Amino acid sequence: MSTIPRDARERFYGQSVPSQVLDLFLMEMTNWRWCWRSAILSGIVTPLFSLLGLGVFARDSGTEALVYVMTGNVVVSLLFGTMNNVQSRVQWMRFQGGLDYIATLPVHRYAFVLSMVAAFFLLNLPSIIITMALGPWLLNIPITLHPLVVLIVPFCAVPLAGLGAVLGLLGRTQQEAHNLTFLTTLLMTGLGPVIVPPDHLPGFMLVLGRFSPATYASSALRQVVIGPITTRLGFDLAVLGGIAVVSMWWIGRQMNRREE
Repeated sequence: MSTIPRDARERFYGQSVPSQVLDLFLMEMTNWRWCWRSAILSGIVTPLFSLLGLGVFARDSGTEALVYVMTGNVVVSLLFGTMNNVQSRVQWMRFQGGLDYIATLPVHRYAFVLSMVAAFFLLNLPSIIITMALGPWLLNIPITLHPLVVLIVPFCAVPLAGLGAVLGLLGRTQQEAHNLTFLTTLLMTGLGPVIVPPDHLPGFMLVLGRFSPATYASSALRQVVIGPITTRLGFDLAVLGGIAVVSMWWIGRQMNRREE
């Protein structure tokens, strides 16, 4: 996969942040023009099989458990399809020298991350749509989609992808970064009421789940997909927004060090 072309520096001078994000997004998408089909397919398989498998065991636990299975698998799709891909992209560019080059460009660091989020979210969008479309039918549960769902889903992707970029910068080797991300994904999926209702989890897992962004993403999705929307939605979005800001700040700081 290619990195940003050498003449990109001149293009970015004087550009607004949205223009930078758009240009970086288009450049990022060109890296996947040969393998976008396999990327979409792999993003669909994991949450769909998880939906089918967990749905079988959750049927005897009532409608609430099935609701958690469906919305939780949307979060799983965001974790595997967006967070993991951002991590892989960042760590690949890091060890190939691409991040050192980008650090010298006159672009906002968060614009670079947002462009990757947008690219991988677009590739992962079919998985999210299929999960939300087939989930209620396969699990036989009612849904009440709120118009806010078109804003909440991408909003949830940003902090998760930001965390993926952080993990891509932390690993000392490519294998270590990959293993760290895989472990983080498993922990965020299992800890807290993401796929499993809170009354089915031990107390210590509920406490640990409060430190997982997946818990707040799952809560926000349940409110806009199943309902009802409560004041908890504002709290969930505030936590997710805080995680996004902190991760973007840390990423920008790390990339600025590469420029020194």
